[in-house]
Amino acid sequence: MAERTLARPAHIVQAVPWWQRRSVRRKATTIVATIIALIGAVVVMIPFVWMISTSLKTKFTALQLPPQWIPRPPHWENYPDALTFLPFHLFFRNTFMYATLTAFGETLSCSLVAYGFARLRAPGKNVLFLIVLGTLMLPYQVTMIPQYVLFKILGWIDTWKPLIVPTFFGSAYLIFLLRQFYMSIHQDIVDAARIDGCSYFDIWWRIFAPLSRPALMTVAILSFMYHWNDYLGPLIYLSTTEKLPVSVGLANFTAAYGGTPWHWLMAASVTAVTPLIIIFFFMQRYFIQGIVITGVKG
Repeated sequence: MAERTLARPAHIVQAVPWWQRRSVRRKATTIVATIIALIGAVVVMIPFVWMISTSLKTKFTALQLPPQWIPRPPHWENYPDALTFLPFHLFFRNTFMYATLTAFGETLSCSLVAYGFARLRAPGKNVLFLIVLGTLMLPYQVTMIPQYVLFKILGWIDTWKPLIVPTFFGSAYLIFLLRQFYMSIHQDIVDAARIDGCSYFDIWWRIFAPLSRPALMTVAILSFMYHWNDYLGPLIYLSTTEKLPVSVGLANFTAAYGGTPWHWLMAASVTAVTPLIIIFFFMQRYFIQGIVITGVKG
């Protein structure tokens, strides 16, 4: 008598172990990614928390080991003492002026230059754009001495001109960022504006500038934050104390042989970084939107 074998119906699927299910693997991946992100956030936040904690300590407990993370009692008087020990009202005024003017200059100039590279027709335009991008490969230390000699000949040393005037001639990275966004604007809009009689400048002012508002805000924020924290440029060209920005003014707290008042230095540092944090929280929508637009549609 022949043996009968039972074949499994095609519609019956073999049970998958629970640890191999897609939903379980997805949840496990999410949990692992969340844990890694939390660890990274803690590592990044430790210096910032230490800075705030030290700003509320005394001079003798600032470098105590192990560190006391929650000062008892907190010395809030460190903030007015630190800000009056040096003319920080002048430092903040200089920094705000420097960051605002340079952000305006770089945003305006980079927008116009990027519009030209993206939409104007000219022989050798692509070669010129590659040359502009090539300047990104040059470190600042290479051009630092020639620029200093040039500005010294012009008589601009110990003035704000060497720091502000060059920003009105664009920045290679920001030009590239805006050009990528301008390339994503449809050509039919430009052709329609040309038929209506708009000049190239009208097209930039009436169409490209309004449509690229998130990208322009991103460029302005990046430029403002960079120049707010700029240390090397003001250190090279400025020598008068009343003209210094906050970044260089903070260096005046340091002293040799361990005499640095770290509690005052940290209090002034917290005050210096607070405007940037406020600006980022209020402008993060434009910042993230601009990065996404320029990164995806470029």
